[in-house]
Amino acid sequence: MSKTLYTKCEKEDIKENVIFCGDPGRVKRIAKMLNMSKKISENREFVTYSGEYSGVEITITSTGIGGPSAAIAVEEMAECGMKVAIRIGTIMGLGETELGDIFIPVGCMRSENTSNTYVPVEYPAVADPILVQKMIKATKNNNLDFKHGLLCSYDGFYSEMKEGRLSDLLEIDIEKKLDNIEKYGIQGIDMESGVILTLSRLLGIKGGVLNVATVQKNLSSVLNDSQRAEAEQKLFTVVLDTIKLLSEEDL
Repeated sequence: MSKTLYTKCEKEDIKENVIFCGDPGRVKRIAKMLNMSKKISENREFVTYSGEYSGVEITITSTGIGGPSAAIAVEEMAECGMKVAIRIGTIMGLGETELGDIFIPVGCMRSENTSNTYVPVEYPAVADPILVQKMIKATKNNNLDFKHGLLCSYDGFYSEMKEGRLSDLLEIDIEKKLDNIEKYGIQGIDMESGVILTLSRLLGIKGGVLNVATVQKNLSSVLNDSQRAEAEQKLFTVVLDTIKLLSEEDL
């Protein structure tokens, strides 16, 4: 096959286990934890590496911010033979989710619009249950605490998640919006999980999400740079151990 349109990858370069992150910088940091790490491609927001962790072949690729580019990454990795898709990223914590908490969602409220171009709004965005079990086990094996429950994915950062100039000008009540979804038991917000879980399910791929809360409601509090880097590093270890545990399940 020729190279994929945006990620610029070929089937022989992509492993069955794929980790997705929004930030291309995270891809490079995780790649340093792999054996025989190799840069596959870099185009626009999509940076891709492949390597091995404890004998298990893994690909890591970035998606940029938001649902449209995340959908492109999932589609193109699936075209190259992906069978496991795990998003790792950061969330805005709501409810009982505190700064630094590892959060393992069982499902996601699809309040973004990209997934709606594939399926009706009634279609659920749910994580693969076996993958969730492995994430929980990997977190416990690393003596880390975690929370699990429901996420919500939005499209608009400055119109739905954080007050800004236009939300003030247009009198968009961000706090009220966040208060309302907390009533549904939503414990965190991001911009990609709804898309990744929906498309994984449609493609017959094991899909899951592993997040860490780096900010709280309307950015009322945030982790500083060193705290954020430490929290993300824990996430990297857990996701790699999750894939290793999943590979053992298939033996």
